[in-house]
Amino acid sequence: MKTILNVIWLVFSGFWLFLGYLFAGVLLCITIIGIPFGVAAFRIGVYALWPFGYTTVERRDAGAPSFLVNVLWLLLAGWWLALGHIVTGIALCVTIIGIPLGIANFKLIPVSLLPLGREIVRTDQAFTDTSRW
Repeated sequence: MKTILNVIWLVFSGFWLFLGYLFAGVLLCITIIGIPFGVAAFRIGVYALWPFGYTTVERRDAGAPSFLVNVLWLLLAGWWLALGHIVTGIALCVTIIGIPLGIANFKLIPVSLLPLGREIVRTDQAFTDTSRW
């Protein structure tokens, strides 16, 4: 079922989101200061390409620098991205077939708001791998 939803997602939303995040990541990586933001955009883009079967978990080893960069990201780009995911998620939820796609779009909101200090993992691995803690 995850594969079918991922293919439908890829056709209707995922490819375009991936291209947008990829373009933003390339632009952000032009400067040295923007490299952490660019890497975060690449990570979100890959997650947006194939979201079903994956989730995000908080990294416990991320410290104060991640928090500070997340605040900057939130102010400059995060709230715009989250607003875009909310609007497209609502639009996708208009049809019955689009409801899972809208929910996947809502799932992208936390990582688009605060991407640093988060890790994208498979859903079956999210709570079983305790070696990271």
